[in-house]
Amino acid sequence: MQRQILRNKNKIALISGILIAVGFLSKWIQDNTDILTWSLIIASLFGVAPIAIQAYQALRVKVVSIDVLVTIAVIGAFIIRNYEEAAIVTFLFLFGAYLEQRTLNKTRSAIKELTEMAPESALRQMPNGEFEEVEVDEVDVGDILLVKTGAKIPVDGTVLYGEGSVNEASITGESLPVSKEKGSKVYAGTILDNGTIQISADRVGEDTTFGKIIELVEEAQDSKSEAERFIDRFSKYYTPAVLVLGFVVWLFSSNLELAITILVLGCPGALVIGVPVSNVAGIGNGARHGILLKGSEVISDFSSLDTMVFDKTGTLTVGNPSVAEREYYGDNIDEVLGYLASVERESDHPLAKAVLAEIGETTFSPVENTEVVKGGGVVATVDGHRIAVGNVALMEREGVEIDEKVKADIARCERNGNSLVLTAVDGELKVLMGIRDQLRPGVKEDLQRLKKLRVKNLIMLSGDNQGTVDVVSRELGLTEAHGNMLPEDKAAYIKHLIEEEGQIVAFVGDGVNDSPSLALAHIGIAMGSGTDVAIETSDVVLMNSDFGRLPHALGLAKAISRNMKQNIFIAVGVVLLLLAGVLFSDWVNMTIGMLVHEGSILLVILNGMRLLRYKLR
Repeated sequence: MQRQILRNKNKIALISGILIAVGFLSKWIQDNTDILTWSLIIASLFGVAPIAIQAYQALRVKVVSIDVLVTIAVIGAFIIRNYEEAAIVTFLFLFGAYLEQRTLNKTRSAIKELTEMAPESALRQMPNGEFEEVEVDEVDVGDILLVKTGAKIPVDGTVLYGEGSVNEASITGESLPVSKEKGSKVYAGTILDNGTIQISADRVGEDTTFGKIIELVEEAQDSKSEAERFIDRFSKYYTPAVLVLGFVVWLFSSNLELAITILVLGCPGALVIGVPVSNVAGIGNGARHGILLKGSEVISDFSSLDTMVFDKTGTLTVGNPSVAEREYYGDNIDEVLGYLASVERESDHPLAKAVLAEIGETTFSPVENTEVVKGGGVVATVDGHRIAVGNVALMEREGVEIDEKVKADIARCERNGNSLVLTAVDGELKVLMGIRDQLRPGVKEDLQRLKKLRVKNLIMLSGDNQGTVDVVSRELGLTEAHGNMLPEDKAAYIKHLIEEEGQIVAFVGDGVNDSPSLALAHIGIAMGSGTDVAIETSDVVLMNSDFGRLPHALGLAKAISRNMKQNIFIAVGVVLLLLAGVLFSDWVNMTIGMLVHEGSILLVILNGMRLLRYKLR
């Protein structure tokens, strides 16, 4: 019975409204007070039923909710035979709840749009070589799938055959199509605009990037910020306090109508709902722009940060460096380049890719006993030779002699802003390459936008040599720049900024090598193209590694924080105004109080919904 009543709450509100209208029309047209009275009584009983059930359910778990206050107020109105206010208050409360739900559903549109984008079926290759349509849940890792023009890509995978353009807006927030060919990665939930491709399934179901995005957005929208937790605690004591205030007023004034009016006016509905709606709408805006704010608790620190620390490669630069300068020492250089290429082809590091692109076609040899020296490079055995590939520190560790000419070459390369890759064979230096990365397009303007958003310090920490770091820092106008830093050095520097200088720090990195810094900073921001490590380590994820989204993310966090404060001000201001009105004047009654109360709830919801349209100026 209770479930049936609650399920039909909106219909009850409609019936209640019709009965009230019929009653007043009979009074105005026929001057029939009996029909008016009975219409109001029936409307009150209909309207209070779902409210009383919700009040009972709240009291069972020892919570004095808004429904309890309204139920007591309606009972009190019946006792003093004020059926008009009892009927109107219950109708306004139910109608307000209906409007609140409708408008709140709009703020959750981002997650709804995401779930609707989720693919439901796939064309899977069968043992006979034919492709048959199956449910996406039936696809396993390693299956070969066919995707045709206009279809949603059902899994994360690798293109085996074919070419096409893919709209990756559901992952990156960027609507421009991305060309895909053999070997390209594709993501579930994206759409093949044109072409036909066959893909091998790498990740399926909830393990796909798209599945993780939906999960994160759902968790973020359901999480509570510090402000929300405070308001929850506040309302836990505030609502009973209003009940006690109403009782005290009745006790001293013997005015039951005044007491029940105070119960209605003191309802903290707008206060309770104002902060969550701001968070939900803001997180929804971020999701549509390829920005994942991982929970409401992230917003407080993010909106008030004063220092932003950046990794260099792949963050401030495009992460696709090329060899700009090279020096060879001694004989048998072609053979040495073959050794170097053999070592580097086992690495995914951007510098290794640049070295391989520079060497081109060569003879590869088996690589054995590979040792990765953190922050230094790689040492391995190739054709019986000990090959060391890395920076100057690695060469010193290996006891490689560096003469004056080499020192001069190194200094020149560093002055020109190059990262260094040195290669030694059996302790003898053979190759020096200076590799330069290009700055991300528009990164200088984006950093200026961050300054306008009141980020006081822009700091770069990099494993590259100080000369390279200084060149980039001067070009971008950074506050500080520190080179030759290992991952643990970066983490220690972040800790120093937080604990000794008392700064609120965000760290922006690739989410792989810099995971300690991402975890230590108040806000970890991953430029990760949706990689697992980036998503799991950071607080904010820029899904397409677009640095230009960073000012939008920060501006959005500040807008959410402002919006929450505005909603709290509106909610508290309305309650104080109404209580002052009922205690010190005679213009406020129970009906007006409920009308203004519901109006304030709608006002804070509409104010929060403005965040859905937020754009950085």
